[in-house]
Amino acid sequence: MELKRDIYKDLLQWKQKNKGKVLELKGARQIGKTYILDKFGRENYATYIYINMAQTTGQEFLACLDQAGKWEPGKPRPEAPIHQALRLFDSRFTDEETTLVVIDEIQESARVYSLIRQFAREFQCHFVVTGSYLGKTVEKEYFLPAGDTVELRMDTLSFAEFLGALGKRELYEEIDLYGESPHNWYDELKELYQIYCTIGGYPDVVNSYLDNQRVADCERVLYQVIRIFIEESSRYFSNVLSMNLFEQLFPSIAQLSVREKAGAGDLIEELSELVYKEESNRATKQSIHYATAWLYRSDIIGFCGKAVECNPLDTRPKARMYFRDLGVWRYFLKKGGVRGAAAEGYINENFVYLDLLKRTYRMEIAGTAPMFGTYKKGEIDFFVSSLINDKDYGIEVKAGKAEGKTAKALLNDGKAEAIYFLKGNTYGGRANRMITVPIYLAGRVPFDYCKRPAVE
Repeated sequence: MELKRDIYKDLLQWKQKNKGKVLELKGARQIGKTYILDKFGRENYATYIYINMAQTTGQEFLACLDQAGKWEPGKPRPEAPIHQALRLFDSRFTDEETTLVVIDEIQESARVYSLIRQFAREFQCHFVVTGSYLGKTVEKEYFLPAGDTVELRMDTLSFAEFLGALGKRELYEEIDLYGESPHNWYDELKELYQIYCTIGGYPDVVNSYLDNQRVADCERVLYQVIRIFIEESSRYFSNVLSMNLFEQLFPSIAQLSVREKAGAGDLIEELSELVYKEESNRATKQSIHYATAWLYRSDIIGFCGKAVECNPLDTRPKARMYFRDLGVWRYFLKKGGVRGAAAEGYINENFVYLDLLKRTYRMEIAGTAPMFGTYKKGEIDFFVSSLINDKDYGIEVKAGKAEGKTAKALLNDGKAEAIYFLKGNTYGGRANRMITVPIYLAGRVPFDYCKRPAVE
């Protein structure tokens, strides 16, 4: 079954507004990047050429580059060798805007990655480059083409996309945020949300669920996704220690992420203590730092910042970690010994984090990553500075006295325009500046509320 992805619209906009920049599509392994680019290329271009640097086509393209670039001293230099290499690779190639060239797994060749600037400046045709392990390109032999690329990020299926696969996207988009729709609508979405939080959004996992609705089968598929990532990553590590580290690091990240504290310490030091069960030292911290950076650049985990005293101008980056897929998050929570109601609370929080992360991409909220906030020795789950109306908002995901106290203090002290309570067991409602929304509708929260001036 074809899974409709929202990023297709972004690809169309890039094509229509193309300004001579190479599109770099980023995203984790096995989320459907190749599939969506194949569909996009075949449906919107007269000529579509696909090269995968991790497969035979990549080796063939390198051979074409070698042949087209042959030169002997004292003889005329070959003209437009990259153009010629593409013609040698595929006789259909023409340097026109009706041609799309996709180069997949481009991190496998520093030579080809370093041609991106020429792709942007010397060609009329459109180029897209992508890869699952683009963290490799930070090494010195890769020439970073600053200013010559535009970036799009692709994630596993969102809850809205998951509902689309089930034929329920219209229900999600039409239901009232604050409880004015029939209650059975909310009940249906809540049930589907619980399934989504269990299996996550990897396309193979979602397709497994669509085939037979058996969660156990989905878990087996998800396990294979995780194993493939770990095994493929081994090619990019220089020692066995770094490779074996992943087996211990994943559940340790889950354990660290669920610790409740108002102020985060040194994440790398705390992770090294969890993994090695002893006081961290320089060597263990270096290993943890390298492996964690790899997970981040491979879009497996994401970081969350901290707004000190809920001041958007006083922030600390990388104060917490979250997983980029809920199915993976649940799997490693279980491996880390976190189950039951506690696990559900953390999964809900991760769900909201992922939505806020997408909003940073879309320039709806400030910052490069979501933030939680500390205030007067309390904490609020997330603190959002909206770029829609330049107002600040608090978000509470978990119910509890401490969160309510901090939320009220933020409102009373004018630190937040409104507080959004995102809950599972609610139909929604509004009470002045305290707004309750079902958590599964988090992606539709507008963050545009403004308190009205008092009437004289």
